[in-house]
Amino acid sequence: MTLIRRRLTIALLIGAAPFAAHGQAPPIRPLAALRPGALPEGFAAARTGRGAPAVWEVVADPSAEGGMALAQTGADPTDYRYPLAIVQGTAATDVAVTVRFKPVAGRTDQAGGIAIRLADADNYLLVRANALEDNVNFYRVVNGARREIKGAAAKVTSGVWHTLGIKADGDRFQISFDGTDLFTATDRSIPGAGKVALWTKADSVTRFDRLEIRPLR
Repeated sequence: MTLIRRRLTIALLIGAAPFAAHGQAPPIRPLAALRPGALPEGFAAARTGRGAPAVWEVVADPSAEGGMALAQTGADPTDYRYPLAIVQGTAATDVAVTVRFKPVAGRTDQAGGIAIRLADADNYLLVRANALEDNVNFYRVVNGARREIKGAAAKVTSGVWHTLGIKADGDRFQISFDGTDLFTATDRSIPGAGKVALWTKADSVTRFDRLEIRPLR
């Protein structure tokens, strides 16, 4: 296996700030070489709510692309605990984001999600899938309070890789799951540009192995 294949396969499809001009595809920027136990370069850990701090680390996973995954491994069951792994150096309003994730464990929750338009750990939009509830929901998080905008039933299987996606275009949002468009929603609560982050809840032990971020304009 080459050195590149040993790296965590999370491709950030982003350009230098500001993003590439409309109509030009941004370059793929792979992350630097990683070692198990370390938060990858280009990410910052944060947490919405209460409970133990987020615990993000690179772990070996033969089923992941490249054999490595980024995981939130903290198992604090505090319900109002939303760990974030924030992608640094990105800010967009209109953006398409997809990620592969695998729920591994959790008694309170087994969830994985994508935060967009993130101003800080208490203000962002969120799409998340939950293996204990078998649904995919879209939320706003304002001043740390999470409110559901729309949701849909979907079979989310623990121990299996799934693909979650969100496309934000103005006040219209397209949510996809495992390659299928699941629903659209409108919301005007957070109209400005912000960062992208990976997200989990409570004691969810969840792994992520590919993140793609494409600005729309």
